[in-house]
Amino acid sequence: MIAANLQQEGWTITGLNPMKQPDHHAIQAADLIVVGTWVHGAFIVGQAPWGIGNINALPAIAGKRAATFCTFALNPGKTLGAMEKSVTRLGADVIGGMALHRSKLAAHTEEYAERLVGALATA
Repeated sequence: MIAANLQQEGWTITGLNPMKQPDHHAIQAADLIVVGTWVHGAFIVGQAPWGIGNINALPAIAGKRAATFCTFALNPGKTLGAMEKSVTRLGADVIGGMALHRSKLAAHTEEYAERLVGALATA
């Protein structure tokens, strides 16, 4: 949904891959890396990014701009902060992130795409 919204804004998507199988060529060719995962935890306690290990294992993306997102059901907790730290450690300049409620994905993915377009227009 995010990729489709960005394509509607005229963006070209160079890759769309699971974090366990990153496309290294697409990552290096991209102007912006978007990293997402879902939130896991016990209701409203212990929320964390489910794919944090896979995020940490991504190839270095020094000098790249990146954005993060997570999907959640009840409460994202500090998931976006943890994701931003991990992606920053990979060398990226994180320009933003957003928690997307799973029951509002259509509206939230559209808002997220608009935010990314706006952030890059002012960068």
